[in-house]
Amino acid sequence: MLLRGLILVALLAPGATAARMPWWHWLGRSVAGRPLRALELDGGAPRTRVLVFGCIHGTECAGTAVVDELARAPQRGIDLWLVRNLNPDGSAAGTRTNAHGVDLNRNFASEWRSGLRGLEFPGPRPFSEPESLAARDLIRRIHPQLTIWFHQPQDLVRAWGPSIPAARAYARAAGLRFRAIRWPHGSAPNWQNHRFPGCAAFVVELAPGRLAPTAARRLARAVAVSSRAARC
Repeated sequence: MLLRGLILVALLAPGATAARMPWWHWLGRSVAGRPLRALELDGGAPRTRVLVFGCIHGTECAGTAVVDELARAPQRGIDLWLVRNLNPDGSAAGTRTNAHGVDLNRNFASEWRSGLRGLEFPGPRPFSEPESLAARDLIRRIHPQLTIWFHQPQDLVRAWGPSIPAARAYARAAGLRFRAIRWPHGSAPNWQNHRFPGCAAFVVELAPGRLAPTAARRLARAVAVSSRAARC
């Protein structure tokens, strides 16, 4: 994995200290047994805890390039947690859903609704999938002030309720459009906004296709700007 090699880069970077030591955290395994991990980069105190997911739908993984860029450049004052790919089975198979055919972004508990099998199948019950459980448990454990979920292909930043200010700040810094759009039933930010009122959790919808390196750097830099607008 690319992030594994980036640990060495962070450790050898000028001014690197023990406070910025990268740490891997084990989250569990996917349906097919692939490892789920989070990389923590502690930028020292005072800090805002920020969590970034590069991919949750297996066919929408351009955001992993932003996660890789963030791993190269830890942010001072930010306790940064990076989950490069929450749906490794879907990305390996070229499917939106996980290996059970479940849309992980419809499998969270807030406003969950049952549904038929298809691209947005929510699963048999909330948190039925090991991947959504891993995300839930991580969020409960670290209680991030800001969480960013990367998707495709709408090319905009979308948020609702208390997450709007931080999402607007991110959109301005990243040069993206912003839209206030209500969360889908059972989505991850929907659950976070209800479970942790006042904390920011929003979606960055990238354009179709791969992300250019210059765009990945711009989107990564916008995380620090958005973190300053996230308070809970």
